[in-house]
Amino acid sequence: MRLRVLITGAGSGLGRAFAEFYAARGDRVACVDIDGERAEETRQRLAGDGHVALQADVGSDASMAALKNAVLSAFDGIDVLINNAGIACGGEIAHSPLADWQRSININLMGVVRGVREFVPLLEAQGRGRVINVASFAGLAGAPGLGAYGVAKAAVVALSESLRAELHPKSIAVSVLCPSFFKTNLMKSYDGDPNGMLVRMASHLMEKSDINAADVAQFAVSQAERGVFMLLPHKDTRLRWWLKRWLPEVYFRQILKYVEKQQRRAASGGKTR
Repeated sequence: MRLRVLITGAGSGLGRAFAEFYAARGDRVACVDIDGERAEETRQRLAGDGHVALQADVGSDASMAALKNAVLSAFDGIDVLINNAGIACGGEIAHSPLADWQRSININLMGVVRGVREFVPLLEAQGRGRVINVASFAGLAGAPGLGAYGVAKAAVVALSESLRAELHPKSIAVSVLCPSFFKTNLMKSYDGDPNGMLVRMASHLMEKSDINAADVAQFAVSQAERGVFMLLPHKDTRLRWWLKRWLPEVYFRQILKYVEKQQRRAASGGKTR
């Protein structure tokens, strides 16, 4: 069966990797991005035929409602919904600008809510389907300095847990993807100081990652199709998630040491001290 797959944030990074993975195995992909030209660039890269490029802003109710009409016109429905679009931000909770909170919650959280509200009813009507919500290990880590980004991604995890229970009786599967750092262009959406500690630390961790966007996409799809809910593509985060659940105080001490080490490394230009 050739699936109809809708991916937000498909103009680059992980969203593009998802699109390429599904297309390579013969599925049809609706590549959605706030930048229509980037969505079209992704569409042109895809194997096979029947793909479409669509422009939409997940931060806008009206734009997402219009997207549903465009998708129905192109595909007459979907089988897989991937709520992937997101932006980067960070900082200490008490000192992050309110604008960062509003923007992160509107896009990173409410963008997922809008995707669910517009497209899950289509899955319910056909009595089958799959939803993959892209959160982040930042939503599980409880680490300092993640600010509005970590809070919004934690909310996506909670949303996905509830959605899973709601849709299970309707034969619709739900998974939530919580990757750690990997090579992508997420930091291009970061509004803060481009030379700040957070950016330097994140950039270093992305560069040293041994997996890329294609690896994350392949892992997420294969595990989701096996019925796995919590998708953790990094081996070290699977271990940390286990530690946090069973030994929370030990985890707390380790996360402080880990962050301190990464901050020292970023401050020294990536050199170990």
